Amino acid sequence: MRRIRYQEIADELKERFADAPVGSVLPSESEMSAEFAASRVTIRRALELVREEGLIAARQGFGWYVAGEPVQQSLQSLGTIESQVEGVGKLSERKIEEFAFEDAPERVRRILGSEQVLRVKRVNLADGEPFAVVTVWCPADLGASLSRRDVERRPFYELLDVELRGATQTIGADIASPDDAVLLDIPVGAPLLRCQRVTTDQSGRALLMSEHVFAAHRTEFVVDLPHSEPSMTPSGLRLVE
Repeated sequence: MRRIRYQEIADELKERFADAPVGSVLPSESEMSAEFAASRVTIRRALELVREEGLIAARQGFGWYVAGEPVQQSLQSLGTIESQVEGVGKLSERKIEEFAFEDAPERVRRILGSEQVLRVKRVNLADGEPFAVVTVWCPADLGASLSRRDVERRPFYELLDVELRGATQTIGADIASPDDAVLLDIPVGAPLLRCQRVTTDQSGRALLMSEHVFAAHRTEFVVDLPHSEPSMTPSGLRLVE
């Protein structure tokens, strides 16, 4: 039986990317059009066939990439990235990129109320694939006893001898800067989820401020919304000015 052209291309793409690492970016549709001497319509139909089998996916501003099971994080309670990665059976690793005591940036000083801070920047990996870049600031006096090795092996929540009350997390959309792209192994301009988290002690004092940058195609946030009075706007929604 004669094979339709887009089916032939789809079969070749399946073989080509069957063993490719999750998140690997495919050539652009125009590049594949030239390679296969086929129209963009034919290439798109072939890609759609491969996507139907769950092998690839696409995101606006990112293009087509090899799909995989995203890292899911629950926002029901205060927890660490590592515990949630390990909870779904993935190997969790962290790689410290920067560790420094320094003057607090203005936005950090306003939240933590401290002129001097410890700043730690790390990359989080799941099964060897980078999916998050996390920068944490804490008051210098609170982090004075910590070493680079400490924060590489254990999360701040376990290292600080303080009883925590909880945290507020704000999530927004962004695109990858050159630095983000290198650390997350994604193209410059790829979509990101950028989160700011402020963690407080039992008195309400802010102890930690952190910025989490996630590759959008590798991460999902899951929120359990309890029943409440009907509203026109989703819980937690805030318009960006």
